[in-house]
Amino acid sequence: LWWARRPLASSRAVLMALLLPDPCDVHCPNEFKKQAREALLAMHTRPQGWTKQIESDEGLRQIMLEFIADFANWDNSAKPAYLEVARNLVKAAHPEETPLVVDPFSGGGSIPLEALRLGCEAFASDLNPVACLILKVMLEDIPRHGPELAEELRKVGGEIKAAAEKELADLYPTDPDGATPITYLWVRTVRCESPNCGAEIPLLGSLWLAKKAKHKWALLTKVVRSKDKPPRVELEIFEPASNKDVAAGTITGAKASCLCCGMVLPPERVRAQLNVEKGGADAVFDANGNRTDGARLTAVVTVRPGEKGRHYRLPIDADYAAVRKAQERLAEILAEWERGGKQGLCPVPDEPLPPIGTLGFRVQRYGMLEWGDFFTARQKVALVSLARQIATKMEEANNKGSSLATAVKSVLSLLLDRVAVRCTANCIWDATTQCIMQVFNQGQALPFRSEYAEMVPLSDQGSGWQTSINYACKIIEGSAKSDLGQAQCADVTAHPLPDQATGIWFTDPPYYDAIPYADLSDFFLVWLKRTLPDHPLLRDPFDPGNPLSPKAREVVQNNTKECDGRAKDRDFFEDTMGEAFAEGRRILREDGIGSVVFAHKTTEGWEALLSGMTRGGWTITGSWPIATESTNRLRAKNSAALATSVHLICRPRPEDAPVGDWADVLRELPPRVSAWIERLQGEGIRGADLVFACIGPALEIFS
Repeated sequence: LWWARRPLASSRAVLMALLLPDPCDVHCPNEFKKQAREALLAMHTRPQGWTKQIESDEGLRQIMLEFIADFANWDNSAKPAYLEVARNLVKAAHPEETPLVVDPFSGGGSIPLEALRLGCEAFASDLNPVACLILKVMLEDIPRHGPELAEELRKVGGEIKAAAEKELADLYPTDPDGATPITYLWVRTVRCESPNCGAEIPLLGSLWLAKKAKHKWALLTKVVRSKDKPPRVELEIFEPASNKDVAAGTITGAKASCLCCGMVLPPERVRAQLNVEKGGADAVFDANGNRTDGARLTAVVTVRPGEKGRHYRLPIDADYAAVRKAQERLAEILAEWERGGKQGLCPVPDEPLPPIGTLGFRVQRYGMLEWGDFFTARQKVALVSLARQIATKMEEANNKGSSLATAVKSVLSLLLDRVAVRCTANCIWDATTQCIMQVFNQGQALPFRSEYAEMVPLSDQGSGWQTSINYACKIIEGSAKSDLGQAQCADVTAHPLPDQATGIWFTDPPYYDAIPYADLSDFFLVWLKRTLPDHPLLRDPFDPGNPLSPKAREVVQNNTKECDGRAKDRDFFEDTMGEAFAEGRRILREDGIGSVVFAHKTTEGWEALLSGMTRGGWTITGSWPIATESTNRLRAKNSAALATSVHLICRPRPEDAPVGDWADVLRELPPRVSAWIERLQGEGIRGADLVFACIGPALEIFS
């Protein structure tokens, strides 16, 4: 999933409202009203009372709004009855040609996907290569191949799983008692720097393993002292009678507390020690295979044949032996690449992480400077194995030039990324749900984790390879049949479509420095390039020497980067957004309509957006707040995020539009805004959402 992707429900509802005329408008064609009545009455699931109500224009208007609301329900989104009526309404509103919906900031593709669902044509573009590949699969490959794609995906995905299981069997051994490990729980460690101690400090944020009402397990720490060696911390697994029985962790705010002597290691010393080990995610072994330093196993999560639930055990020698074997296997993989003259990309991502200070990234201070540093040796071997299996299985099919084979390989590559988000050394274990949280569980950030959960990527439990295959097939088979869309990599300030090419321009633009899309997406791009090395979308079209996603022309505020020698500051963002709106105005017909989604809780953000729109040649004609966000999400806490997404409706401003008088504007504003406030309060809109939703009506008058 792309970051900040628009909900499908709101995209579907707003699109229908943009596409359909209002029956109560004096300019609404009578033929449309006639066909709309026929389409709605033909619906076999229509509510009682529609037949009489629909006779008046006001009644038809209300029934259309009810239909849009019902169709927004996910359970109805693929039902033939609703699809048929929705597409018939769109055809009635646009009898001469199929409407084209354009989204220049497509990202995850909610808007163009819903355009296809409604029977429209869709043109989706984005600057980011990862977004473009997602768009291509959703808008072109799935509609083109449908269930056949799912069938082939199951077949090839199963073959890849079988081959990878054989190759990786010795790295993920089963237990002597027949139990199967599904997750390994690790903690990074540092050394106490007290002169009389030197103990290893496990950087435990929490000692909980399972925290369900009737299934509680936790770790118990025990200090063991000996004459000739530094003291050490041993771990036990116990069943706490209450939450009070579980001790606090050893790390708070990057400060580490030694359990053996009580000394507190300051953050700069913790970072300095981990910096030497590039983050300290891997265990360190001596020549005899004994662990001496680095990451430490705290527990192993297993499942047992015929038994429900998760089980927990302490690590055994075989666990560490498998890890050491993985390190040796990784060294062989890299040595083979070097012996071959380092042809092609390094098997393990060696591309650099963004510079220190980049929004959402804190790991560089711990010595993690390359994308490969997010993964342990065993995780690298597993992902490299899957990547090679994808390439091997698809090579023969690709030689035949099959478009189906190309689509399968694209989906498989995206699914490798789906596995990777839960196969890093920065994924945490959620004791409440007893599952691994994906690396982006805090949304738009990649923070440092002192402890992490290592998934067995080929396990049938959790979110491994087979689960991802099943997920993709379910999505493909459940997709509504539609015509193909078009996805293209494009700069929003130089749109590839000609003048007045579309009647609908609907987009959700970025908001200043809210999300560093390009930097975050490189997590996925580095693996995609290794499974799809020659894919035309996976490159920077403006800089052939850039191994990562385009950053310079990305329309975000990012003070660590430049564009053509200009700092990418607030002024850059606002000026570039103005250019983007002007391009949208250029490609929209004179009778077209646009919608821009905005959800930012600063007056400066709104001022920039609205001034860019008015300077770009737009008139604001509506402002609709739609509750699209969960109020308890992490992003909503202590941030400039609204619970609603305000959908600004706009029209092209005529070139010969007269300039109004400021006194008239001031006179019209209070009654208009007051009326809107009263209406929105009646709908339950409160606080900042209410305030910013009222900017739209004010701008209608001003623009």
